[in-house]
Amino acid sequence: MSDKNQEFDHTTENTAPDSSAAEQQKTEIPAGKLELLRRLSSGDSEFYVMMSACTKSPYVVCDPETFDDEVLLLFTEEEARKEHGRLMEAKVPVTLSKLNTKQMLLFFTSLYTMGVNALLIIWNGESVIVQIDEIVKRKSQDQMPEGAVWVENPGLHLTALYFGQALRSPSKEDVNSRLAELQEELTAHFKRGRFIFALGREEQGTPLVKLKDGNVYQPVFTDVLEFQRFNRENKFKPVVVEGKDLPKVLAREARGVLLNMMSVNLPLMVGRPQQAEEKNL
Repeated sequence: MSDKNQEFDHTTENTAPDSSAAEQQKTEIPAGKLELLRRLSSGDSEFYVMMSACTKSPYVVCDPETFDDEVLLLFTEEEARKEHGRLMEAKVPVTLSKLNTKQMLLFFTSLYTMGVNALLIIWNGESVIVQIDEIVKRKSQDQMPEGAVWVENPGLHLTALYFGQALRSPSKEDVNSRLAELQEELTAHFKRGRFIFALGREEQGTPLVKLKDGNVYQPVFTDVLEFQRFNRENKFKPVVVEGKDLPKVLAREARGVLLNMMSVNLPLMVGRPQQAEEKNL
């Protein structure tokens, strides 16, 4: 498992040999994208990302026209606070996260694992959609080091973020039909997935979490970045488990799994071979 499979692509930022070509480039590329590229090239720029208070992850929106799955990116504190205020007034619980240039590669990497494909940049009062693959190039699975295991579930991760935002939002308008639709998508993605379990290094065993309702769940992670957030003290080693095998390897006392507990923290029940429950995955 490796997350070091991205590199910045600044080819769109290369200056042309004459001033007329440079001027043409400026007219073809939106100002927000040019500003992003400029800031990525500098060593001390600031970026502001809108974070969902419901999932502890970037706030994701689906563009109603292009159907891009986007996160909001801003460059100044003034514009960031203005957009934050607009969303809070609309009863969307969000917070602001400030990043510097050195943190942006990991940020873009995390967006790939989340299934997010675009940035919604707000710059000087104007909005522009920028595709992430125009900024960051990824290596394919074939280019991974020998022996490395690729574990990502972008479809499941993205659906879980939308589900968490809808479930925990203070605004409950038309939420039930949306949750039912997302629950169906979650189930389909979950069954096809491949996940990371945490196994203790010094003794055989897995961590378990008891929720407020008294039920016990076993943490499971969609990708190596989510596992690393959980394993900051390096007490656990990752074990890859296929989704279809989860009922067989789940701890006996666990009712299900806790998906990405350091972010979306979503409990999902898992049916055992001898225990079929109506709403189980």
